Amino acid sequence: MSPWKQLVGLLVWLAVTFAAAGVAAAASVDAAAFYQQLARPAWAPPAGMFAPVWSALYLMMAVAAWLVWRERGLGGARVAMGLFVIQLVVNALWSWLFFVWRQGALALLDAGALWILIVATAVAFWRVRRLAGMLMLPYLGWVSLAVALTLASWQLNPGRLGQ
Repeated sequence: MSPWKQLVGLLVWLAVTFAAAGVAAAASVDAAAFYQQLARPAWAPPAGMFAPVWSALYLMMAVAAWLVWRERGLGGARVAMGLFVIQLVVNALWSWLFFVWRQGALALLDAGALWILIVATAVAFWRVRRLAGMLMLPYLGWVSLAVALTLASWQLNPGRLGQ
C-alpha cells in the first residue's frame, strides 16, 4: 500500500471516529452543568477530565481501526471493522440517552452493550494486529469506569435520570 493511500486511510478513520465524537459532543453541550447538579459517588472524576480523556481515546481508536484497515482492508477485516463502527454508534448514543433524554436505565444498558462491543472489537483487532487490540484497552478501562459511574449516577439521581 502506498504511503499516500495509507495517509488518506488514516485521515478517513480519524474523520469517522471523530464524527462519532462530534455526535456525542452535540449531546454534551450542557453536560458539565448537568453533571455538577447530579449527586455523584466520591470516586467520580471531575467534569474537566472527560474531554481530554475522550479526545485521547478517540485518537487511539482511530489509529487502531487504521492499523486493522491497513493490514487487511475492509473486505479482509469485515467483522472487526463492522464491530468498530457499531461500537462508535453505541458510544455516541450514550451521551444522548444520559445528557439529553436523561434516561439512566437506558444509558446503563447502552454502556453495558458498549463494554461488550469494545471487548469484541479489541479481540477482533488483536487477531489482525496485536497493537490495534492493545490500543482499545484504555478505552475499555475508561468505559468500565463509565458503566460503574452510570449505574451509581442513576441510583443516586432517580428523579433526574428516570426511575
